[in-house]
Amino acid sequence: MDSFALNLALPAIGRGLGTSSDDVQWVVSVYLLTVGALMLGAGGLADRVGRRLVLGVGLGLFGVASLVCAVAPALPVLVAGRALQGAGGALIMPAGLALLSTVFAPGRRERAIGAAIGLGGVATAIGPFVGGALTEALGWRAVFWLNVPVAAVAVLAALRAPESRAPRAGGDFDLPGLALGTAALAGLALFVDRGPVSATGVMAAASAVLLGVGFVRRERRAPAPLVELSLLRNGPFVALTGAGMVANAATVVFLFVVPWSLQRVWSLDVAAAGLAFLVPAVLMAVAGPVAGAVRAPRAVVTMAVCLVAAAIAVAALPLAGSLPLYLALSAAAGAALGVANALTLVATQALVRPERAGEGSGVTKTAITVAAGIGVVLSGPVADSTPAAPTADVAAVVLITTGAGCLVAAAVLVLWLRSGTRRAPAPV
Repeated sequence: MDSFALNLALPAIGRGLGTSSDDVQWVVSVYLLTVGALMLGAGGLADRVGRRLVLGVGLGLFGVASLVCAVAPALPVLVAGRALQGAGGALIMPAGLALLSTVFAPGRRERAIGAAIGLGGVATAIGPFVGGALTEALGWRAVFWLNVPVAAVAVLAALRAPESRAPRAGGDFDLPGLALGTAALAGLALFVDRGPVSATGVMAAASAVLLGVGFVRRERRAPAPLVELSLLRNGPFVALTGAGMVANAATVVFLFVVPWSLQRVWSLDVAAAGLAFLVPAVLMAVAGPVAGAVRAPRAVVTMAVCLVAAAIAVAALPLAGSLPLYLALSAAAGAALGVANALTLVATQALVRPERAGEGSGVTKTAITVAAGIGVVLSGPVADSTPAAPTADVAAVVLITTGAGCLVAAAVLVLWLRSGTRRAPAPV
């Protein structure tokens, strides 16, 4: 939820701290940058030192960082607190997914992951409305205060789980690989945030490419690599992760543009828009368990079907002539994207050996987090719309472009299936 809860609170933060809208955007950007840069290493770290331990540390760090944000007297302190929140989030996500993958037996594992992802889907969907409602009623600091008790309860819950680590936990940790991979991802995340037209974005992209090449060379030679490159030769894993990136970027656009349109185009207030968006949110929650019931051999086909359904529903939203039709299409899009996102994490975990669960989840979560940044960039023109380019027109272009991206991703999956390369290797 924390990735999106601040979207509607940013103007209030700017006014409260006396800073410009450009500067206050760092409150969101630094979180996504930190999560994207650190998550890959966090997955491998969890495999080695213990998934429960890394999850608990991440939750504790997130709670402390939330407290820092809640009492921040100035923007630099708030941005630093958000960076710490991102570090905590980077530890929580792959470690939590890996822990679920190893403490549950096959058969129950997929359903457990699906249920967890469903709850996360609800939090993501309602995040903007919760943030907006808290800001309106209690002020923007309430968004961060809410995290403190939630993180404390989550730490206590994590301590009740059995510890889990890979058999090779005592081996050397690939620190050079970690440094190169983290720096490359930081450059990539900064490029996504700043765009290709700025000098900062161009330099970040060049750095990401050079550091990425160095990371691959290091992993080929390392005796205990951070990421075994055989994972990237697993066709279904790569196909599902790539499709999941498209689905996650589309979900971010959907979660931003639809609530925005409900308020700006359909003239609903925040409370009414939140109520109207309740059905898509519930369907996204149900999508997690649905994805958990999909058997691994059917995962890629199901993903392609979901992307086609999402493409049709999302692209048709601007054509809706009435609010009920708009809400019906939103519900269909939410359900399809919810299943696609959940399936990405459920099915890819089934394609890696349990001892590499953290590594696999780290790779997948890193990829879809970077894609989320792309979704934020795609959504930007809607927030920046002007009377010369009204919200409805800009939102229509963004939604149709997003639908086209989902359709292209589905077509690529179909071509991959027809090529015969779908014969999956054993879990790697």
